[in-house]
Amino acid sequence: MDNIERLVRERRSFRTFDGRTLTAEDKEKLCSFIETIDNPYGLPVEFKLLEKMGCPVVVGTNLYIGAKMKDAPDMNVAFGYSFEKLVLYAQSLGIGTVWIGGTMDRGAFERAMELGEDEVMPCVSPLGYPAKKMSLRESMMRKGVKADERLCFEDVVYWNGFEQTLTSEAAGKLFLPLEMVRLAPSAVNKQPWRMVVMDDAVHFYLQRSKNFSGGKPDMQKIDMGIALCHFELMAKELGICTEFVIADPNIPCKTEAEYIASYKFKI
Repeated sequence: MDNIERLVRERRSFRTFDGRTLTAEDKEKLCSFIETIDNPYGLPVEFKLLEKMGCPVVVGTNLYIGAKMKDAPDMNVAFGYSFEKLVLYAQSLGIGTVWIGGTMDRGAFERAMELGEDEVMPCVSPLGYPAKKMSLRESMMRKGVKADERLCFEDVVYWNGFEQTLTSEAAGKLFLPLEMVRLAPSAVNKQPWRMVVMDDAVHFYLQRSKNFSGGKPDMQKIDMGIALCHFELMAKELGICTEFVIADPNIPCKTEAEYIASYKFKI
């Protein structure tokens, strides 16, 4: 998978598909890619193609991809990272996706995934070729969450603590990895990530939105996994050496943002 910037900028959530089934070649490519998916927490995520499934907000396909994993600390962040890798790869094949965590018959999907007592299935996604025109329902949903809007760079990236924002111009070679985080998808488009660039590391924090408390699944921690995925993939493509670490720098924050993880970097 290459050209991460293009994939991130071009991708959007698709809920309206043109009715074509995936080609055998595309299915094979997806299944092969799934075998390579990992995450920096080293927690295994099991993917499964689900036939003849449905969701009230999706039309034009009955093929879904589900994923499950053992209940564990950092499970939600690891899931978000791994599932977003799949989403971006699907985009590279021209296959549309959308993260679905609530608007589905969860019981039916969990049975199809053969979910064990100690396993969790946070999200699924339909798979299909996008229709040329989205449905009225999809248009209204996107308008409701302002799906095409994002916070400004300076609203989510800070320098040497939370007192000073970092401008896109001052970010230098880190601009694109940080920008790919800014453009990432998130539950109801709340964009809960905050990043602090300090010395030789980028520290990732979760700024929770109202009515998004921790749970199973914890959608905003899943969002943080998506953020980590975008940052690492873009940095790797640019040749920036990164090292994933969990080492809370204890940066004071008036809004009580929750530390998630860090990437040390060499430029």
